[in-house]
Amino acid sequence: MNRKKKINQTLIAKDKKKKAKLHGSNKPKYVSKAERERMELLAAEGTVVSAESVASPTE
Repeated sequence: MNRKKKINQTLIAKDKKKKAKLHGSNKPKYVSKAERERMELLAAEGTVVSAESVASPTE
């Protein structure tokens, strides 16, 4: 009985590891503080550029 239990435990553990690899994570990818600041600057510049492009054709 002991040998069967040990074999089943190892097989179950391997199966759990396979399923965990396939599932992936629900957590969002980590973005560093410097990267977040850079993205905010680009977004701010994007709104300024779009406002300028709208103003130019009307003038």
